[in-house]
Amino acid sequence: MIRRMAGMAAMMAMSAAPVAAQSRTASGVVEGLWINPASSVAVRTGACNDHLCGWIVWADRAAAADARSGGVAALVGTELLVDYAARGDGSWTGMVFVPDMGRRFASTLVPLGRNAIRVKGCLVGGLLCKAQVWQRIEHLPHE
Repeated sequence: MIRRMAGMAAMMAMSAAPVAAQSRTASGVVEGLWINPASSVAVRTGACNDHLCGWIVWADRAAAADARSGGVAALVGTELLVDYAARGDGSWTGMVFVPDMGRRFASTLVPLGRNAIRVKGCLVGGLLCKAQVWQRIEHLPHE
């Protein structure tokens, strides 16, 4: 009985390994430094446990003021992309935090090649959605 359980545990661990490796490999495409379409916020994406997350590393004055109106005192350092999990089709699902609203929404992230990602957040079970295409950048903008 103990041998059977140990064997089953070993098989489960081995079958999970390719998924974890795939997740780490796939995250390399979406890890990096990104800027939103308005060039008002830059986000650095990276691994957080077994997920992908993104933190605001730069924001212009207008974006910081909008965030303050939503209750976010310090925009830089805020986790914008929360616990995205890799899906088999190359997309990621998680939660996106909208600072000027002070709320999180269900979200998908889709790589569009190596230098662009589409981030979509939805309300009400996917009935109302908004998407943005973010571009990869090499350096933080200067204000």
